[in-house]
This record gives sequence, C-alpha cells and structure tokens, in this order.
Amino acid sequence: KVLPACLLLALLLLAPALSAEHERGLIINLEAGELCLQSAQCKSGCCRRDSGLSLARCAPKAAEFQECSPKSIYGVYYKCPCERGLTCDADKSIVGSITNSNFGVCVDPQDYSRR
Repeated sequence: KVLPACLLLALLLLAPALSAEHERGLIINLEAGELCLQSAQCKSGCCRRDSGLSLARCAPKAAEFQECSPKSIYGVYYKCPCERGLTCDADKSIVGSITNSNFGVCVDPQDYSRR
C-alpha cells in the first residue's frame, strides 16, 4: 500500500515539469534555430538544412522575393516554403521534388498575375 502512495506523489510532482517541457518544445512546437527532423516539428512549419551533411534546424518561412522550395517530399527543405499568402514561383516537376533542386522565388500571386 505504500508503493502506490509514493507513485502517486511522484506523478504529482513530475506532472508540472513534464507539461512545462512540452510547452517549451522538446519534440514539437520548436523555435527557429532548434534541431529538427521534420517540418511538422517546427512552429514555422519549415525544417531546413544547408547541405546534405548538415543538421536540420527550424527556420522561418521565406518572405517575398526570397528563395523558396514549393514542396518537399522528405519533410526537410534546403529552402523554406513561402509565408502565407505568397507563392513559390519554381519548377514544380516531380524530378525537382525528388532531387530537392526545385528552388524558386516567393511572389505575391496577385502581383504576379498582373504581369
């Protein structure tokens, strides 16, 4: 009967610590600059790496006129996708997605359609 009481006490003491770690983002909800494996882990929705050998880190999405990737089938980018409301003007072929070389530039679709 003593063990369950100790177990209950331990759980009560650990619960606030575990929830604080979750808010901070150990696995999801990661801030820019934190190590990641998938874009879904990042607050920004972009997990990017500089090269095939570098570690991936969360990064902000690309702003207007910045380089971008339209889509990554791997969940990690070399160039982040565009911020909301912008479109990545790039080659959207499957070959570009597989080789992760389909980079473009973020544009406002309303401005772009007027050209």
